[in-house]
Amino acid sequence: MISKKTKEEIEILAEGGAILADILKKLADYAEAGISTEDINDQAMVLAEEYNVKPILLGYHPSFAPYPYPAAVCTSVNDVVQHGIPEAGMILENGDIINIDMSIEHKGLIVDSGLTVPVGEIDKESQRLLDANREALALGIKAAVPGNHIGDIGAAMNECIVSKGFSMVEALCGHGVGYEIHEDPQILNVGKSGTGELIEVGHVYAIEPIVNAGSKEVVFDDEGDGYSVYTADGSRSSHFEHTVAITEDGPLILTKRK
Repeated sequence: MISKKTKEEIEILAEGGAILADILKKLADYAEAGISTEDINDQAMVLAEEYNVKPILLGYHPSFAPYPYPAAVCTSVNDVVQHGIPEAGMILENGDIINIDMSIEHKGLIVDSGLTVPVGEIDKESQRLLDANREALALGIKAAVPGNHIGDIGAAMNECIVSKGFSMVEALCGHGVGYEIHEDPQILNVGKSGTGELIEVGHVYAIEPIVNAGSKEVVFDDEGDGYSVYTADGSRSSHFEHTVAITEDGPLILTKRK
């Protein structure tokens, strides 16, 4: 059952989205060579307190995981596809790419966003990967108009990624968001046009294409930290995510960064 948010609730989500966008921008600027991913998490906690929002990932316990998530952000470096846990020993180096993913609760409603940023100077292939990922997200959002179907979002994103010579991760997907961090519907990143649930005014989605430089295959670290997901071939991975409200005028990005 896909929940519909009222105009008043979408206004609150937009307030939270603006806050999360500011926090992520500051974290992205902070992600420099020589600092640890734990430092980034510490900074995220400071910013959450400054903005008076709740970092929803901290203590969140998904059904697949052996224990609650221990941090405010996911920090996924290079070949870590998603859900990387911040660590004091994970020191960023020039040429790395890092995905920072965060969810916050503001006035009882939740928004979710993420971005992948370069650490210093990165190679051309990594930059091409990030650029393709951003473009795919923009096309997916553009397809999220009332009257279209959920499959149209993934179809638009995957077509873009395939045309660039990269691969879309199929084992992870976007989702509804607002009252909970994960709601219906699932938004597959490889979709088929004209299929899936109808996109309607009042829906709020977390759209998040995840793109690998190499194979689409991933490995879940079930025997390790229980959360991290890696590319199977060791290639780099990128992720960009926005929370988007569906309005009568089309998709409205709630977590848009200035």
